[in-house]
Amino acid sequence: MLDKTKSTGITFWDGRSIPRLGMGCWAIGGPFYAGDVPLGWGDVDDAESIRAIHRAIDLGIRFFDTASNYGAGHSEEVLGEALAPHPDIVVATKFGFATDPATKQATGAFASPDFIRASLETSLRRLKRERIDLLQFHLNEFDPVGADAVFDTLDALRADGKIAAYGWSTDWPERAARFSGRDGFVSVQHTMNVLEPAREMIALAEKADLISINRGPLAMGLLSGKFKPGDRLAANDVRSADLDWLKYFRDGVVDPGFSKRLDSIRDLLRSDGRTLTQGALAWLWARSPNTLPIPGFRTVKQVEENAGALEKGPLSASTMAAIDKTLQRG
Repeated sequence: MLDKTKSTGITFWDGRSIPRLGMGCWAIGGPFYAGDVPLGWGDVDDAESIRAIHRAIDLGIRFFDTASNYGAGHSEEVLGEALAPHPDIVVATKFGFATDPATKQATGAFASPDFIRASLETSLRRLKRERIDLLQFHLNEFDPVGADAVFDTLDALRADGKIAAYGWSTDWPERAARFSGRDGFVSVQHTMNVLEPAREMIALAEKADLISINRGPLAMGLLSGKFKPGDRLAANDVRSADLDWLKYFRDGVVDPGFSKRLDSIRDLLRSDGRTLTQGALAWLWARSPNTLPIPGFRTVKQVEENAGALEKGPLSASTMAAIDKTLQRG
C-alpha cells in the first residue's frame, strides 16, 4: 500500500500517490464547547480558511483531515465548500462525538451502527461528497472488543460504496492492531511529534503497513516556536482548558518542561534553513516512511510554511541522531 521510495510522497490504498503532508482541519471549525470548557481553537475567519485551503491545493497538498464534531460540524461545512471544485482531493473525517450545531455544545460519544450511519450521512452532506475517502473511528479509548461491531459496520459501509477505507484515531497500539488485518483498515491516527515519538505505534504501522496519520505534529503549536513562556491564549481556545489529555499547554500557557525540551533541539530542527515548523515535520518524515503529518492551520501564511517543508524533505540521519542524543533517547 505505501510507496516507501519517495521521501515526501505516499501511495494510498487506491493507488493514488500524493505528497506526504496533509492539513488538519480542527482549528478552522471555530469555537465549540462541553459546557463552559472550550474544545475549539478560538475564533476563525471562514473566508481566510477557504483561501488557505485553496492555497494548500496550489502548493500540492492533496489530503485534508477533519471530524464531524469540529466546530459542531462547521469544519466539515467549510472544507466541503472549499473543495467543491476539487473532487480529486482525499478527504478524511471521523465519527463518534456528537455535537449540536445550534448551541455548539458537545452532546456525548456514541458508536452504535445507527449512529455511525447517521453521522456518515451528515458528513457526506456537509462535505458535498457521495463517498468519504477515509472514515475514522474517533473514540480513542473505546473498548477494543466492543469495537468489533463498529468495524463490522464500516465494512458494510465500504461494501455499500459509502466509504473507500477506514481507520481508528487512537493512541493505543493494541486497539489498532486488533483490526489491522481487515482489508479496509488502512490507517491509524495518533499523537506523534519530535517530543513524543510514539515508538510502539510506529512499529505497528510499519509491521502492518498502515498509514500513520500524525495528529499534533507541531505539539498543538508549541513546535512552531511562536509562543514564549508566559504568553496566554484566548479563553475560547482549547489550550486554555483544564483537560487531562492536554500536555504542551496548561491553563493557556506553554508547559515549561516541554518548552525547555524544545529549546534544547531548536537549532537542530532549524538545520539547512528550515523554520522550526518545517524541522518538526521533517523529523516525522525521517522517522518512518509510513508517517503522514497533518498540521493544523487557520491562515494562508501557516499553510505556506507547512507546505514549504516538502521542498527540504526529511532531516538527515546525523541530525536525527543528534536530536535523540540531546533528548537522551536510546
